Amino acid sequence: MIAQFFRKNRLFLLHLVFWCVYFSFFFYIVSWPKRGVEPNYLRSFLDAIMQVSTMATISYFNYFILLPIVLKEKKTGKYILALIVSLAVIVSIQIWLKRMIYMEVSERAFSFLFSSKFIIQHAFSAVVIVTFVSLLRFLKDWFELDAKRKEIENEKLATELRFLKDQINPHFLFNTLNNLYYLAHTNSPNTKEVISKLSQMMRYMIYEANNELVPVSKEIEYIKNYIDLEKLRLEDDFPLELSIEGDFSTLRIAPLIFITFLENAFKHGTTHSNEGSWVKVKFKFEGKHCYYEVTNSKNENIKEGEKSGIGLKNTMRRLNLSYENQHTLDILEDDKTYQVKLDIDL
Repeated sequence: MIAQFFRKNRLFLLHLVFWCVYFSFFFYIVSWPKRGVEPNYLRSFLDAIMQVSTMATISYFNYFILLPIVLKEKKTGKYILALIVSLAVIVSIQIWLKRMIYMEVSERAFSFLFSSKFIIQHAFSAVVIVTFVSLLRFLKDWFELDAKRKEIENEKLATELRFLKDQINPHFLFNTLNNLYYLAHTNSPNTKEVISKLSQMMRYMIYEANNELVPVSKEIEYIKNYIDLEKLRLEDDFPLELSIEGDFSTLRIAPLIFITFLENAFKHGTTHSNEGSWVKVKFKFEGKHCYYEVTNSKNENIKEGEKSGIGLKNTMRRLNLSYENQHTLDILEDDKTYQVKLDIDL
């Protein structure tokens, strides 16, 4: 709560702190004893109040009125002239008020208030204070611009993530319908079970996978359903290994991250005869760290142009958007095997 208040009002608090420090410093200077003369704290306090008031007046006149004009209309010459005139008026008022405050001091001390050194000191001080407060204006504009940039960037990333997820869904559906067509074409008794599994998976994709994060347990259940679908399509003795190690009950992950790598393993690693084909899937969880590995045999009949599709590219892009600097993805292959290794810090 307090942190949120400070973050929301950081610029106002910065201004407030500056003027409090400036008042304290100025009061300390004017109330310091000089040549054995006892300080008049009431007079020093009035001097400090007047100093801060006049400096704040010219500073915020420049901050709220003059600077917006030059930033909007880009009339630098007009701005400089208006600022010089404003400074001259404020410094003149400031010096006159100081003469009123210190009227009862010694003649030598009072005469200093009419010296050119005194006037130059106050004019220079006014320029420094106005310049500093002007920098706070640019700091405010930078904060607002940075916040707007981040908002636009987040909206852009969210839109891109939604687009990529929408592409993955029909990609999966297309592959599964191909499998369903194959089973129907061969009059497989497993067709009804495939439709039931597909219904469960589609329900997950429609109602749960649209969230930014989902429980890892749901993703693994989704993976298991997909594997069950593939088992129904393939022969019962197809070499398929699935191993899961570690506790993932409290972990959450961006949805539909794992499925593409598994789809590719079955799509490019199995043949119609399944002879020599195999797929191995491994999950390992250590704390909030997830290790996912998919290894499959290579189907030599797959043409070079078929080895990469939008599913893999989209998943890699989603990983870069959702887990930038929080994941590593290694894709290894040789003449006989294809392996994907994914490490994610959840």
